[in-house]
Amino acid sequence: MVWRTIRRTMVPSRTLARYMIKMHLSRFFGVLVGLTAVLQFLDLLAVSDDIMAADGATWVSIVSYLSMRTPQLLSQFAPFAALISTLLTLATLNQHSEVVIMKASGLSAHRILLPMGLASFIIAIGHFTFNETVVVDGSARLEYWKDNDFAVDLPPNSNLTGRVWVKEDENIILVEAVNAVKDGAVMDKVSVFERDQNKKITAMIQADFALYQKGKWSLHEVRRFDAISHELTVDTVKDWPIKTRPERFMALTANPDHVSFIELWSSMAKLKKEGIPIDRMMASFMQKFAAPASTLLMPLLAAVAAFGVTRAGSLAIRLTVGMALGFSFFVADNFMLAMGEFGVAPPFLAAWAPFFLFLLVGYAVLFHTEEGTKRRRSPSTPAE
Repeated sequence: MVWRTIRRTMVPSRTLARYMIKMHLSRFFGVLVGLTAVLQFLDLLAVSDDIMAADGATWVSIVSYLSMRTPQLLSQFAPFAALISTLLTLATLNQHSEVVIMKASGLSAHRILLPMGLASFIIAIGHFTFNETVVVDGSARLEYWKDNDFAVDLPPNSNLTGRVWVKEDENIILVEAVNAVKDGAVMDKVSVFERDQNKKITAMIQADFALYQKGKWSLHEVRRFDAISHELTVDTVKDWPIKTRPERFMALTANPDHVSFIELWSSMAKLKKEGIPIDRMMASFMQKFAAPASTLLMPLLAAVAAFGVTRAGSLAIRLTVGMALGFSFFVADNFMLAMGEFGVAPPFLAAWAPFFLFLLVGYAVLFHTEEGTKRRRSPSTPAE
């Protein structure tokens, strides 16, 4: 009974809702596919020489690159395509006087925008699912392929890999890649900067790789340079007495763009258990939800294109305003995410502040437009 009351008071007719949702989704997919095709073509022009420079590269290499790069572009520009499609949909409804008919039938601005919000919710769910199942895997494989100069017949890399900085007592450790092996771990190109209590470098150690087996670390093909005596020492194998376990290195290699939110949460839990700050990773974790949710804002930011009479300003001007609001949101979102990843802003603020800020901005613009329209339409009060 309550649901029926809510549906009667909030949701417009099913026919109208289906009409608006179909219109919005068709424009969204059209804009997204067209925009992705253009951007993919330009991106391919920039990297095709590097891809074909690898020994044995053929057209299959180009297809492989497209299969990994295209999902990235689809995910990256989905909110932007949602903004464009929302503006086109509302502008079409306004230009054909359909918005005027809806308002004349007693529908408020919220009820008119609700089908657009439902369509945006469908897009947001699809965006999140697509990003967590397809994009993260393709991004990890593409990064691994790029790091190996687009080599042909490159063996798959199923383990986490990436550059890691770790502080062990006063020493700083740099690892270029971390890979799990049976009963241990292997770290590639290890650099150790030994420092004294005044944090001055006293020696530098470089090793081709480090091996963890039976609870102990060992460095292989080691070169140690003493900064005080300027003496260079070379060893084939050397014990490495550090307390850091492989799990910490593996957790630090988790790139938020290359792992799902479940794997990222697991890595964060391991680091938190060891007392390592996770604020920067938490900002990226929350952004995994905030980025698809940004699609829900697009009908509100683009509403300026639908409401308002023609004499209140041309449709082109209102489209420009809606576009400016959308671009402002994307700029603010990227800026706050960067602040969160650098540890300047708290994680929740970095991920969600632009969303709630522009939610208020969208409602303010909608209220201003509606109130301005009502004042222009209301008859003037006769003078006494």
